[in-house]
Amino acid sequence: MADTDIASLNKIAAQMRGKVIEMVAASGAAHLASAMSCLDIVVAAYWRILKLDAATAADPLRDRFILSKGHAASALYAVLAERGFFSKDWLDSFATHGAPLAEQPAPGCAPGVELATGSLGHGLPVGAGHALAAQIQKHDYQVLVCMSDGECNEGTVWEAAMFAAARKLQNLTVVVDYNKWQATGRSNEVMQLSPLREKWAAFGWKAVEVDGHDISALIDALDRSKQETGKPTAIIANTVKGKGVSFMEDDNNWHYRVPKAAEVEAAKKELGLL
Repeated sequence: MADTDIASLNKIAAQMRGKVIEMVAASGAAHLASAMSCLDIVVAAYWRILKLDAATAADPLRDRFILSKGHAASALYAVLAERGFFSKDWLDSFATHGAPLAEQPAPGCAPGVELATGSLGHGLPVGAGHALAAQIQKHDYQVLVCMSDGECNEGTVWEAAMFAAARKLQNLTVVVDYNKWQATGRSNEVMQLSPLREKWAAFGWKAVEVDGHDISALIDALDRSKQETGKPTAIIANTVKGKGVSFMEDDNNWHYRVPKAAEVEAAKKELGLL
């Protein structure tokens, strides 16, 4: 689907937001707003960037996508189901006991899920390992890691960043979903993250900043990252927590709140789905 136009991708992103809202409302799971902030990133990756589909999910030469911010798993599951990695019926039992799609990804829980994530700070080190393996074996697959801004508080992130720069892992790209919130407060009040782009650059990465809800800009930045030589790439994607629904946007209560039936209907109307 590499020829899907931007208008169509924006519609797909709206549909995925609607599906995530339904999943969270039905299950009572948390982290709805965190999933909504990264959905444009995930849609851009799976529709226009990754050499990866349901048929190649186990191919050792596939591109890798690691959702390091595992609390946003509902976004990844919705996209994987839409792309045919598993039945959309699985989404109906999201985060329920005994169902395959856990609230945060479990090991091998579903086709297309590369890594058990949830404990923050693990996605980039593992992604760097995948990228190094490709380098050693002279394979050309790309590794894309989507992280939260709060995850950048973790020391393992910066150890992996230094390692990736030292090994010149040009096939490794990080997208930071920079929605400016963490569970308990504003990101820059919890830890001083800014200036975030300059931090990644200081660690030896090519670092760029984009609007994380401009799918065209995301595609352009991700395409350019695949052409980089000698450095890994960090894309700081400025996003809005709860993006797409006005009464959720930039409201950190939706880190844990579960929408009621009337709120689900209002959100879907605003997304153009009703």
